[in-house]
Amino acid sequence: MRILIRNAFFYVLLLLWELTGCVDAIELDYPGTVDVVVVEGTLTDLAEPQIIRLSRSKSDPLTGRPGFLTISGAKVEVLVDSAEVVEAFETVAGTYRLPADFRGKVGHAYQLRFTLSDGTRYESSQQIMPAVPPIGKVTAEFNPKSISPLLVQGHTAGHDFFLDTQDPADQSNYYRWDWRLWESRRWCRTCEQGAYSIYNVVTTYDEYGGAHYETGDNLFESCFYPPRPRNGLPTPYWVYDYECRTQCWAILWSSELNLFADSYTNGGAITHRKVAQIPFYQRAPALVEIRQLGLTPAAYRFFKDLQDQTQNNGGVADPPPTASVGNVKNAADPREITIGFFTASSVATARYWLDRSDAIGVPPGLFMALMGREPIPEPPPPGFSYIQIVDTKTTSSRPYTAVCVENEKQTAQKPVGWQQ
Repeated sequence: MRILIRNAFFYVLLLLWELTGCVDAIELDYPGTVDVVVVEGTLTDLAEPQIIRLSRSKSDPLTGRPGFLTISGAKVEVLVDSAEVVEAFETVAGTYRLPADFRGKVGHAYQLRFTLSDGTRYESSQQIMPAVPPIGKVTAEFNPKSISPLLVQGHTAGHDFFLDTQDPADQSNYYRWDWRLWESRRWCRTCEQGAYSIYNVVTTYDEYGGAHYETGDNLFESCFYPPRPRNGLPTPYWVYDYECRTQCWAILWSSELNLFADSYTNGGAITHRKVAQIPFYQRAPALVEIRQLGLTPAAYRFFKDLQDQTQNNGGVADPPPTASVGNVKNAADPREITIGFFTASSVATARYWLDRSDAIGVPPGLFMALMGREPIPEPPPPGFSYIQIVDTKTTSSRPYTAVCVENEKQTAQKPVGWQQ
């Protein structure tokens, strides 16, 4: 879900805070008392990272405004078919990953269990992974008004994606669609009040307290942030951006819920269903993956409630916002409010090469779309730079190019289906 629940829940809490000054919709007594565990986790049957995210929503004690803190140091595990225990390991703060070879299977039952560092235990309801039909035809149409003007600084152009699929007969089916997008990127690293260095940087001081920097012997490949000046001089603000050394792809995920229940179309064809709106970030082609997930009835109800709270039109007929609590409970105190949902979904996928040959207009550029500004490269010598690092190791001249660090937001591995 790629922090979808956390973002949506934050929206609900913030709206409640702005409207009422408190969040009594989840039965809290007075402003500034929000302190709830937030859980995000969907197991799939794909060969992809299986991730559980834990965080805590806490109100600022002075303003009551809600915020989030990651939960580290928890023991996280998934119980398979009430028998096999599979442990997840923390990769970054609040993010827990199951073993690389683990994936769900249709018809099998899964339950999340985790214990916080203070010994508090939580567990989800059991979820049986439902099957999902394959995706049929996928089409894309350029739409100059596809995207909300609030998303990319007034830019609204994008491609609307549609699919066909055959709903199975004689059973109730619940669907959620999302998408993943790979965009080629030029800029790989941003250093705020620092500078990128291939090797570690050694700091020395002269008799006046002035700092001098030169490279050491250890491979570093990151931003170097200079220490505060000893001479008491104020530190100016700057930011430098660095181009990619190798080919690199940005990975972007959908951020809206797209749900469907076959209550009135059971066994019929689902045709020309809009499942994605891909922003026109840049002229360069991109790769789009459409994902069709099968939901359990309980998961559908949770996400539908979340969708109604975060994507309604705000009219007078809309119900007031409330926070959906989900299916994770404190094992010792079921009355404790927890937010989020753990579930298991079979996933059908289809990848589409978006060449953007039909796009009209001027896109903002990928960097501008993601960062909200134009890139600011470090000035090459002899131009002025806020930080001067003497390189004693490489024959390259500044500014350096940056490595494409593997993470959820970018990759140096060529995506399957990329045509360039």
